[in-house]
Amino acid sequence: MKIKLVTLAIALLTLVGCSKINKENYQALESGMDYSEVETLLGAPTECQEAIGLKQCKWGTEQRFIDVKFVADKVTYHSMKGLR
Repeated sequence: MKIKLVTLAIALLTLVGCSKINKENYQALESGMDYSEVETLLGAPTECQEAIGLKQCKWGTEQRFIDVKFVADKVTYHSMKGLR
């Protein structure tokens, strides 16, 4: 039982360490990128809100996230919180 818990803990730490929500990927974001390019870089967003050609998507959690605003599916603004 103890070996299974240790294995599970190592697997979870590995997944967290391989997260696409990191400073390097944030720095790779550029104004004008297509939504599909951002999704390729960061994966599927945690949440999105849309209204008449505007879209705001968030990747991550409340403590650690990347927020991107799109107009006509192009990046216009991006911000982050808690990235290392």
